[in-house]
Amino acid sequence: MPMLRRPGRSALKFATGLLLSLFLFACDAPVEQADYRELDIETLQALMDNGELTSEELTQFYLDRIDAGDRNGRALNSIIEVNPDARAIAAALDAERQESGPRGPMHGIPVVLKANIDTADAMETTAGSLAMKGHRPPADAFIVDKLRAAGAVILAKANLSEWATFRSNHSSSGWSSIGGQTQNPYGTLRNACGSSSGSAVAVAASLTSVAVGTETNGSIVCPSSITGIVGIKPTLGLVSRSGIIPIAHSQDTAGPMARTVRDAALLLNALVGADPADPLGDTYPSTAPDFAANLTKEALEGARIGVYRNYSGAGNDVRVDAILDQTVATLEALGAEIVDPVEIDTEGMGEAQVEVLYYEFKADLNAYLENSGAPIASLADIIAINAANAATVMPVFAQERMLAAQAKGPLTEPEYLEALAASKRISQTAINETLAELELDALIAPTRGAAWMIDDVNGDHSTGISSSSLAAISGYASVTVPAGDILGLPIGVSFIGGESRVTI
Repeated sequence: MPMLRRPGRSALKFATGLLLSLFLFACDAPVEQADYRELDIETLQALMDNGELTSEELTQFYLDRIDAGDRNGRALNSIIEVNPDARAIAAALDAERQESGPRGPMHGIPVVLKANIDTADAMETTAGSLAMKGHRPPADAFIVDKLRAAGAVILAKANLSEWATFRSNHSSSGWSSIGGQTQNPYGTLRNACGSSSGSAVAVAASLTSVAVGTETNGSIVCPSSITGIVGIKPTLGLVSRSGIIPIAHSQDTAGPMARTVRDAALLLNALVGADPADPLGDTYPSTAPDFAANLTKEALEGARIGVYRNYSGAGNDVRVDAILDQTVATLEALGAEIVDPVEIDTEGMGEAQVEVLYYEFKADLNAYLENSGAPIASLADIIAINAANAATVMPVFAQERMLAAQAKGPLTEPEYLEALAASKRISQTAINETLAELELDALIAPTRGAAWMIDDVNGDHSTGISSSSLAAISGYASVTVPAGDILGLPIGVSFIGGESRVTI
């Protein structure tokens, strides 16, 4: 594949640098010192270091907010389960801070995990499915081990689209048979997108400091955009996938969700590490590069940004176009060189991806169920349980995607191998050749349109605006940051990076 103009420069470092500049350019709201809702990790750490705040107090603050705003009051329904040991963990970390100082920037910081991420504690890992009710894995996911080692407090599990949206073609994002329907804090009749809807809403509504989501195609960046927060979809292989209920190993990744770019980068640092149990686990060294140190306005000087204009749904909403144009103008004012328009040929990419996801979902989910101590053994079992409990599990949408996946054969079949090769070739070549030819550092595009109404009859029915597929299918990094709003509903823009050390 062609080399980029700056092969030594991390696309993720570059993108986060740009986004912090945008964030600082746009936001400088005062915060009441006694109110922890909008305080970033650096400020919270300073308060804890100065003895003005403890992790136990901060944890209780968020537990109170979950009780008042998520389960009662507005009932956002973003949290499936709180960790009954969270306060005790926080108190132990406070004692450690007093005795030997903090382990690092995540010490004592509450984190919410999507409910498809394994924790070997009192909480369940269910992917929102009643078929997985009672599932307590015997070991933490690798990224949970990393978070605990960094001193984070695992606060709660977040609701999600059941089976990460891979059950039906007509589902409502953010609905699960265990957690019900997650609602958007910017309008509770509106959807929060999926599948990491609960993680996004928990951050946006200040029910936690930061959260971890997972993405196969858009499941971090879409809910982040629609709820007005920052989401990082890392390069495939940067963050371990072991111990996470999967969809497809060729696209799945976990990633951070936060209110600021710096917080997202700090959480990403805590997640990164080489995991021998992940097929891509030796792609990156176990010590994460310090992304936060690269979040400077100077990153924009001389940077070349291509404006990706033929994303899915382009032109469907002139208000989204206006927000993108204003963001591009801001970038240019801050020193970036803009190439506009950039059009990318991805013909055949989506069709190939569909085949890949069906094949890999069956194989990967069966492997997870076999090795995680789950109460069910296979995708076939899930389908049967869903059918036997249709009134509860399938009151408004069915399981067409699961049935289609179950009909697929093993990963040795030519149809799968050809689709996988095509999806990677089309997506990676499209990005790499565009960046190389135009000497670009990154692409920019709207992440998604405005939040749509929750609709049990028709399921999700957005404007179709989405730019997530390029990064998702290629395995490359993308970062979404708030860029504006339409009548109070947030709109984000994504920066999409290029080739890194990705091997499928």
